[in-house]
Formats: sequence, C-alpha cells, structure tokens
Amino acid sequence: MPDRPEIVCICGSARFVDEMRAANRELTFAGVIVVAPGEAGELITNEQKTALDALHLRKIDLADRVLVVCPGGYVGESTSREIAYARATGKPVSFTDPV
Repeated sequence: MPDRPEIVCICGSARFVDEMRAANRELTFAGVIVVAPGEAGELITNEQKTALDALHLRKIDLADRVLVVCPGGYVGESTSREIAYARATGKPVSFTDPV
C-alpha cells in the first residue's frame, strides 16, 4: 500500500483541452493526484510558451507516470518532446489512444 496516492502528469495537445479535463476528472475520482498542463485560454507569446513548456517538464518530474491524451493518435511536437523527456527520466508513459 503506497504512502500517498499515485501522481499522474497529463500531457497532450492544447486542442484536446476538453479530453484532458475529462481524463483529469476520471483520474481524480479514482484517487489519483493529477498534474495537468496550464491553460492559457488565449494567444500567448513565444516567451510565455517556452516558460510553460519548461514548467510542464518540472510537472513530469513530480509525477509517477505520464498519461498522454491523444484522441485519434495525434501527438504534436511539444507532446513528443514531453514523451521523450519522460522516457529519458524513467517515467512510464501510457496513451489514451493508439499512436
């Protein structure tokens, strides 16, 4: 029995915000601590995107595993980098859909 709930970091394209919210809700009700991408809600500068991307890597560091939300198997450039980072740091990575 673990000392604490599992921590899962959700990754995925910003176009799948609704699907990521649904995954967050499902995991939360299953007793999982969820770390999710920040939601900007509007256009952001390149500098802000770079900062958010770096912050998300730190979120992956906190997690026990990564869940990639990828309807239809779509994985974009930023998510691909996050998957590579997670794997390089030994984090298990799973996908909501076949990639």
